[in-house]
Amino acid sequence: MLIFSLNNSFADNLTDSSIQALTLKNAVITAQKNDPWLIGNKHSQDAVESLSIAAGTLPDPKINIGLINIAADTFDFKQENMTNLRVGISQMIPRGDTLNLRKKQLKLFGSQFPFQRENRKAQITVKTAKLWLEAFKAQESIALIENDRSLFEQLADVAQASYSSALGKTRQQDLVRAQLELTRLDDRLAKLRQKQDMTKEKLSKFLSQYQGGDSLGNIKDYSVLTFSKKIPDINMLQKDLFYSTTDVNAQSLYQYFINHPAVKAIDQKIKSSKSGIELAKQKYKPEWGVSANYGFRDANPLGVNRSDFFSVGITFDLPLFTSNKQDKQVKSAVSKTSAIKTERWLLIRNFISSFESIRAQLIRLVERKNLYKDKLLPQMHEQAEASLTAYTNDDGDFAEVVRARIAELNANIDYLDINVEIQKSIVQLNYYFSNNANDIIVENQSASTSLGERK
Repeated sequence: MLIFSLNNSFADNLTDSSIQALTLKNAVITAQKNDPWLIGNKHSQDAVESLSIAAGTLPDPKINIGLINIAADTFDFKQENMTNLRVGISQMIPRGDTLNLRKKQLKLFGSQFPFQRENRKAQITVKTAKLWLEAFKAQESIALIENDRSLFEQLADVAQASYSSALGKTRQQDLVRAQLELTRLDDRLAKLRQKQDMTKEKLSKFLSQYQGGDSLGNIKDYSVLTFSKKIPDINMLQKDLFYSTTDVNAQSLYQYFINHPAVKAIDQKIKSSKSGIELAKQKYKPEWGVSANYGFRDANPLGVNRSDFFSVGITFDLPLFTSNKQDKQVKSAVSKTSAIKTERWLLIRNFISSFESIRAQLIRLVERKNLYKDKLLPQMHEQAEASLTAYTNDDGDFAEVVRARIAELNANIDYLDINVEIQKSIVQLNYYFSNNANDIIVENQSASTSLGERK
């Protein structure tokens, strides 16, 4: 698999054997910088802002030129007294305050785009961070298994030596069991490498450089991506809500979520739609037009000059049949506004529901982390060491040594998975409370502030 060129210092050295590991922060910065959606959204905003200026301008005046009342039998311009060459100009004036309201509506509609971009950056941050953490987990799981594989190879060598010397209790089935476990470890490594490759491929979608046009840029191999060896300790926004011993009040969450960029973007849409209601009400007012015409007449056949014509006038319509037109247009605008308000309510409700779900999940993850750290991992290690000591003293079973080592390896991988899931949950929670995408993955400066750590 291949990816597009990466637009940072990390990408410039992809072929370097001493390549620098991709950090979470650099991955997020690169993903945000290379997102073409942000560029397209800015173009959309520019388009709407240009339209708002055009919408506030009077329609162009119309010029009319005509030859009026010329004799059909001779086409003689001088023959008839009413024959004249007319030049006129007319200007339509939109109903009521239509121009200002239309301009205001488009400006309000365009004001949602900056909030949309900020929300998009936050979403990109969350997606990139989760993929980075998944790739990190695969990398470190592979490292754990490769480290334990060397231990199993040593166990297999010890078992082989013991079996060959016939001095210990080692049986042939122990040798087979040792080789079987090595094979199973190789299979786990293959699965993890497959998962790692797939995660890197997904991550590369966010890291690929956008150049505009039809060019894809330089193609580089994604498989050389490496990640830092230490899991990031991401700072949680609004910790007091997480540590609350009671259920968090929905109204309290509402006060936080109304400041979210996604909600603010919808707020601007609502304002724009409300302006559309006022715009629809202008249809009850008449549309005016003014015109002026000048008619040039030639002298009569006897050479007597004729006076020219000049005329002015106004036109307007009468909105008399409003029940099936104007009333329905206003009703449509009101319904559209109500629909957008419903969209806003659904978004906030989804935020509240997701917060409660992730908070409950995170609480259990922290409990499991402390259980593993304080009890399970030390006990697993003691059991593995005790079984190995017993076996080397010809007082234990080889199968028990293998089971203990496998159990310890699985526990270490589970502990890694728990820590990764904690960071992913924090990232997701931070998304709901962030007004700025850069606040989502800020790392704690001190290990003592890490979530769930025992003091």
